[in-house]
Amino acid sequence: MKSLIKAVAIAAVLAAPVVSFAQSNQQPITRAEVRSELIQLEHAGYNPSVSNDPNYPADIQAAEQRVQAQNPTVAQTQPTADTSGYGAPMSGSTQAGGVAQPMSGQKSVYFGN
Repeated sequence: MKSLIKAVAIAAVLAAPVVSFAQSNQQPITRAEVRSELIQLEHAGYNPSVSNDPNYPADIQAAEQRVQAQNPTVAQTQPTADTSGYGAPMSGSTQAGGVAQPMSGQKSVYFGN
């Protein structure tokens, strides 16, 4: 009985790498492809040089939609995000606080530096 358990465990360990690479049939994209996608996004109105952009996700998503509208065949061949993953759908909202002002009489830990 113990030898059967050992045989099953060894078979599972040897089969795990084969199963883990079963879905990786796509070739990685090249540097030239990434550069051409960035150029297309820039022509669609996205500016990657803006630092600390408060509208970052919305800006790039809007530019990606404009690029897909211009190139409908490219949008069909590129893989879409897998939305069947783990966890519940995200709902709710988040809030961000403002800058904390020091109380009167107290100085910042960086005072004088």
